[in-house]
Amino acid sequence: MPRPLRIGVQLPEVEYEYTWPHLEEMARLAEQVGLDSVWLGDHLMYTPPTGAPRGPYEAWTTMGAIAAVTERVLIGPLVASLGFHTPPMIAKKAATIDQISNGRFILGIGAGWNEAEYRGYGFPFDHRVSRFAEALTIIRELFATGQCTFHGRFYDIDNALLFPKPVQPGGPPLMLGSWGQRMLRIALPHVQMWNAWHHDYGNTREGLARLLDLIDRACEEADRDPGTLVRTASPLVRMEGGTGRASGSGEVVPPIDGRDPARLADELAALAQMGLGHVQLVLDPITPRSIAALEPMLRRLDA
Repeated sequence: MPRPLRIGVQLPEVEYEYTWPHLEEMARLAEQVGLDSVWLGDHLMYTPPTGAPRGPYEAWTTMGAIAAVTERVLIGPLVASLGFHTPPMIAKKAATIDQISNGRFILGIGAGWNEAEYRGYGFPFDHRVSRFAEALTIIRELFATGQCTFHGRFYDIDNALLFPKPVQPGGPPLMLGSWGQRMLRIALPHVQMWNAWHHDYGNTREGLARLLDLIDRACEEADRDPGTLVRTASPLVRMEGGTGRASGSGEVVPPIDGRDPARLADELAALAQMGLGHVQLVLDPITPRSIAALEPMLRRLDA
């Protein structure tokens, strides 16, 4: 029997200090144990109210490196802020990683939320949704035709050309990481996938069911068959040694207990029955040992 849904893992962001060899080991291990995808957060810095400032590796550079050292897993940002680069530059980066990975790239997209990193790196934080709408139009046109001229309120693009072209016809799949009503109206007619972060639904089946109902209604309002949208979610999973992990907003949600492979397999099977086609596990802790510990769960789920 085929696996009931694809299963990926988010690699470390700022949970602890790491090096590229650590990330490479975890990406290779994810592939070896049978995971379907590897994901990276797209953030630049965090300035928490308590504790020292922190920052992860730059996501696009790291995804290109992961693409070069893996052969099978899908790769994507969870999710990329369209405000961190000009739209043609995002299309260029996505097409390049799609080439390096031979068509294994998924472009997760959002409008961002962390004002401090926008200010710190000199990006405008105003009108984020309107900027997102223009950026999405430009990226889609470049993926579809390889060129774009666009004169809008925020972006002035004069004959941008996309070389090399993506391996995937029409460009990498687009995955929206938002449930805001305006964002849904803008993106649902065009994206192939949608993602919910665990604090969006409280990390519970009941919360997820309510959010999926909202997405169904938004699809219908956008004159789209809800069944054509691949729904994904990023549940927080406690592994051996987990000590708790707060969301970027500071909210703490109860984790799914992943220490028992059978229990975790049953939980993921239940999410598949609810209509999810892909999950990106947010492991606590996220270490090689935690990734290796997923192998018995994957075998059970496949069986």
